[in-house]
Amino acid sequence: MVVDQKQNTHVLMVSAALQGHLNPVLKFAKCLISKGIHVTLATTDLARHRMLKHAAATNNSSIQLEFFSDGLELDFDRESDYDLWLDTLRTKGRENFSNLTTKLSQHTKFSCLILHQFVPWFIPVAKEHGIPCAVLWIQPCALYSIYYRFFNKLNDFSILQNPNRPLELPGHPLMEFQDLPSFILPNIHLCFQKLLSEFFSYLVEVKWVLGTSFEELEKEVLETMAGDGIRPMVMTVGPLVSGFLLGKKEEECGVSVDMWKADELSLKWLDGKELGSVVYVSFGSIIVLGQQQVDNIAMGLLKSGKAFLWVFKRTGGSSVELPTGFLDAVGERGLIVNWCSQEQVLKHKAVGCFLTHCGWNSTLETVVTGVPVIAFPEWTDQPTNAKLLTDVFKMGVRMRKGDDGIVSSKEVERCIREITEGPAVEAMAKRAAELKEAAKKAAEDGGSSHRNLDKFIADIVG
Repeated sequence: MVVDQKQNTHVLMVSAALQGHLNPVLKFAKCLISKGIHVTLATTDLARHRMLKHAAATNNSSIQLEFFSDGLELDFDRESDYDLWLDTLRTKGRENFSNLTTKLSQHTKFSCLILHQFVPWFIPVAKEHGIPCAVLWIQPCALYSIYYRFFNKLNDFSILQNPNRPLELPGHPLMEFQDLPSFILPNIHLCFQKLLSEFFSYLVEVKWVLGTSFEELEKEVLETMAGDGIRPMVMTVGPLVSGFLLGKKEEECGVSVDMWKADELSLKWLDGKELGSVVYVSFGSIIVLGQQQVDNIAMGLLKSGKAFLWVFKRTGGSSVELPTGFLDAVGERGLIVNWCSQEQVLKHKAVGCFLTHCGWNSTLETVVTGVPVIAFPEWTDQPTNAKLLTDVFKMGVRMRKGDDGIVSSKEVERCIREITEGPAVEAMAKRAAELKEAAKKAAEDGGSSHRNLDKFIADIVG
């Protein structure tokens, strides 16, 4: 490939200001930059004010950051009214992004516009400006398969009317109702279902779909999609995690954003713990648990007798607190922090398992670090990710909710004991170690994701 061509190749990337969406976009931007591609990342004004203040990205001159308004005031609570936020992003946000693209195109010729599936209204912007379009699919390839089949009516989804009937899809394990992504469920998250429906209607304008996963992790579903003629096919370029998790040099590491400042005490505390002895607990950047569920998790951790690091996010709109006397009862065995550097924590030798909401970024990070999981999914792709972790990747156990939708303290304790001292511990640890090695090989020179990345770059340069 001619170096001069790459040095003159610019891509424009765009994302809304959500931490779980921006991070894989930023990590992919760094992959492209390491290959000599210039990257401009456009995101909404909210990111500048709320999220990038703790990020290396603000001081990283290799990524040109641009901002546009999503049409709402900065102090508007977007998570309290997804319908209004998405509708405004669809209309005013799209218009503002198109205007920004016009402005940027006056002095830069973009070879590709890269976006993710949760901003589908920007796909026509690429066509309007004559820019080829790529989607960075920021969930597992399995979700692309499920959504593609659902929105294109390719398979029988009668499970949605009859929850007792399992779902059979090519390349997937047999799925129960509890394993389905919440965005296809009837009368739930309809604004997101509409969003994904729009995405698949725009897909005809998309030239490439790039998966943040890697081939060896989802081999069966990828082979089945290819055999069934699903187009565009997913080309995996992951795992999209920070480079240090894959053994790369510090300067090759990806950047990330955090809504909250990480507590520096976490890693120092872990340094004093025995190998594989700590249960790491975190439910991501969006989920806020109710008081009863927090009480049950706290009691389960207490009764388990295991050391734990718990990211207990305190937000302004929540009155949920830890149970009275819990911290005194735990003593030095537990550490509660508001936020932490998750990739650094998962890489730490003291961490033996991860009690997680099963968001896809967290799932990739736990696969790459070889840490077995206790799955506690809530919504969107998380139930399906939990199914993958337990039944396909075979590196975890899943919590069972009661009839009231709450996980009991006994169930929390049971899962902790099963993942740390149960009969399947060795098998899960062995499988986690195998996937960890496969992830590194996929990203190395000549690996499956490395080859796919080179192919994509050759396409946009050519």
